[in-house]
Amino acid sequence: MKKRPLVFAAIAIILILAANLPLAWGYFSTYTEAKGGVRLQPRETDTEIKEDVSDWTKRVVISNTGEEALYIRARAFAGSEYKLTYTTGGNWTAGNDGFYYYNDILKPGQETPELLVKIENPPENPVEGQEFNVVVVYESTPVRYDEAGNPYADWDRKLKARERSAE
Repeated sequence: MKKRPLVFAAIAIILILAANLPLAWGYFSTYTEAKGGVRLQPRETDTEIKEDVSDWTKRVVISNTGEEALYIRARAFAGSEYKLTYTTGGNWTAGNDGFYYYNDILKPGQETPELLVKIENPPENPVEGQEFNVVVVYESTPVRYDEAGNPYADWDRKLKARERSAE
């Protein structure tokens, strides 16, 4: 007989819970739809680098293969024992941060003029199997416009940073 009140209490609790189940189910199954949108990712930007090496000089050309106009900058690195010198033409300019900036806007399908990077003090008699590596790092950023409609490069907003080496 002592079990009867426990059974009735359990049945009462189950009935109370069952009566509130549609409310709880509604809480977990409610959803809302939103219309409109915000573009979170920039348009497709892509670049390609072409490097050719001869006579201790690396010739670098960067192409815009994407869909958006870009600004480009490049920098080369070699071992600390080698000094690199740049020969620029076609609107490449040295920056204070070690990068060389292509000053024109690089439109889709266009490529930069050559940027020549030369090892100034190559060994006179290199040992067979000795490697000399000049690594070119370049970056691109989409063209931005100020309030007056003037184009500018925002280098704090990097989309792509590529590194490639050729021996």
